Amino acid sequence: MTGVTLDTGALIGFDRNKRTVVAIVRRALDAGATLAIPAGVVGQAWRDGRRQVRLARLLGSPAVAIVPLDDLRARAAGQLCGVTGAADVIDASVVLCARSYGHGVLTSDIEDLRRLDSTLTLTRV
Repeated sequence: MTGVTLDTGALIGFDRNKRTVVAIVRRALDAGATLAIPAGVVGQAWRDGRRQVRLARLLGSPAVAIVPLDDLRARAAGQLCGVTGAADVIDASVVLCARSYGHGVLTSDIEDLRRLDSTLTLTRV
C-alpha cells in the first residue's frame, strides 16, 4: 500500500473513533504508508481543537501530508467540476489529491467521488 487519501467523512469518522476508519488508518501507518488530506477537508472537519485531540494528533503526524488548496489546485478542482457536472470543489480536490499521490480514497461519499473519477479505488467508511 502506498497510501490513502482521506475525505471529510473519513476524517470525521476517525475523529469520532469509528472502528473501521481507525483500523484502516492504523494499518496504513503501520505499513509505512502516507496519508494525504486536502486542506479543504481539514476545514470541513475541524470544529474545536480542544475536543478534537485525536484528530489533532493525526493531522500533526509526520506520516500525514496536508495538501494545500492553492491557486493551481483550486483551478484544477473547478475545472474537474465543470467537466463532470459536479458542484463540490472539495470533493474534486480529494480526487485530484488521490490521483497525484496514486492513492485510493477512504470516503463516506462514494457516489459523488465516482462521478468525478470512475477509476479511483474507493473504500466506504
